[in-house]
Amino acid sequence: MGSQTRITGRIALAGAAKHPHAAARLRKAWSALEWLTAEEGEGLPASMPAVRLRESSLLAEGAFHIDVETADVPTVTITGGPFSGVIYGVEELIQRRSESAGSAVAVAADSVRRAPKMAYRTFWTWDHSSNWELNQVGHQEIGVFNSYGKPPQGFLRDYKRMVDFCSMNQIAAIVIYGFFRDSHGGVPAAQELCRYANERGVRILPGVAIGAYGGVYWEGDHKYNLATWLDANPGYEAAMERGVGFQLADLSFPLSFPRSDYTRVACPSEPDNIAWMKDALSWLVETVDVGGVNIEGGDYGVCGCERCVARRGEREAASRRDHDAEFWSHADMADNFPGLYEAARAGRDDRWIYCELQWDNLLDPSAHDPLSTLPDGAIYQHTFNRSYWNRARTELTPAHVDALPTSSNVIRAQYACQWNGDDRTERYAFNALDFAELSKKADEVGMQGVTVWGEPSPFHASAEFSYMAFGRFGYDPSLTWEEFVSQDIGARVGGAAAAESFVALMQELDSSPELDDARLRAIRDEALDGAQSQTGDGVRRWLWLADRANQRVYMGY
Repeated sequence: MGSQTRITGRIALAGAAKHPHAAARLRKAWSALEWLTAEEGEGLPASMPAVRLRESSLLAEGAFHIDVETADVPTVTITGGPFSGVIYGVEELIQRRSESAGSAVAVAADSVRRAPKMAYRTFWTWDHSSNWELNQVGHQEIGVFNSYGKPPQGFLRDYKRMVDFCSMNQIAAIVIYGFFRDSHGGVPAAQELCRYANERGVRILPGVAIGAYGGVYWEGDHKYNLATWLDANPGYEAAMERGVGFQLADLSFPLSFPRSDYTRVACPSEPDNIAWMKDALSWLVETVDVGGVNIEGGDYGVCGCERCVARRGEREAASRRDHDAEFWSHADMADNFPGLYEAARAGRDDRWIYCELQWDNLLDPSAHDPLSTLPDGAIYQHTFNRSYWNRARTELTPAHVDALPTSSNVIRAQYACQWNGDDRTERYAFNALDFAELSKKADEVGMQGVTVWGEPSPFHASAEFSYMAFGRFGYDPSLTWEEFVSQDIGARVGGAAAAESFVALMQELDSSPELDDARLRAIRDEALDGAQSQTGDGVRRWLWLADRANQRVYMGY
């Protein structure tokens, strides 16, 4: 920090009633001060330092101003855009613009103006493999049709921790597949999670597929569960072009898709199926205060009945899906998404309604031909596997994005996660540089956001720093990698030099599934030395790195 102003003793707080979470974060971070809360409409003592929390509709969601006045007594005013701006401003003040020194707090004396360069910064998750509460049984690490093996309370334990992290690190939203299950609390648990997340400025977006992925109510005895619907209407099931399933070229081992209720699909040409989906989405947004919905067409097969083939017509030939090239239909999405979009945003036009446009086709104009009728206002998500990202990072230009028939576009990374890599996958790798590059590329070509997987706990330092990079570079792609390592990682492992060493050791461990035993032991010992020089959470990070190396010593590679 540059010039500073010191605050000691009593401090007044205005705006706490409207911004309870931001106020709670301030009180906790500056616990050495004695807080006096002013009621709505009540003036603040002129002789007392103060913090004012204000919302302004003139600012974008997530934007904030911090103004510090030091003429007589210190006054800090945080003005934020709707929903999350005040919270982000408080986090900036706590994390980067103040420091505690005994009974005093030193605050940077200059003003700040910040706004997110990319509006849509989102985690993508499945309920069964999001492991943020580590002290419970039932952890899973991969899969899409999995049962839920954790205790019933595990859903809220996992996702409340995730919400807390997102709120502190400018990650705006969380997509959740498996949002409704009887086995982890059904509607009451979903309502509680949304209440908790909304208070902390994080949007919850249930993930649903049109006539697939279990329907709106993923698993349970419910009228908007897909298996329940198809059991009652057996003639409405899809006639799949081929068996359910696919293989990812960027993943070193084959995937398994055992048949179950989870793999059932409804025919997208049956009007009653689409009417049922609309009703289900209307029920969802009326029942739970969600921040949006992530809608896709399902990616494990396409109905090939006569009605579907005729409806798609010349817009999309089935030959496009030959040789396992694609497992979805853009024509199906073009025909059915508009009505679902209207149902999902009814009563609240600020919901984020994502439309998944599936994998590895952003550079293929013909793939987007059927999509010209999709509605403005939705957020269109283009998914990249690792090999496609390696291509897009050099080939994708602003001209490609300008030519898209959709106006708001984001990239979703189907890499830097469990769906790519060798037997270890990249789920626990240090993916921060990937997320930084992805954010910069998305900004360069004129896209409005990025989505990444967010399932492993930030107890793993590799995941923690990767998620921090995602939030930081997504909000501000002009940030440099060197600044991030020095400032953000450095503050958590013992300084800029320690951060460079920590990053280098993580990258070395990621570089190969096999390393010389002596080198692994040297990495372990260096990390143990690092832990001994730290206090607090810094110890945990260095010990995590030592344990990661030590596990490989034990396994023999």
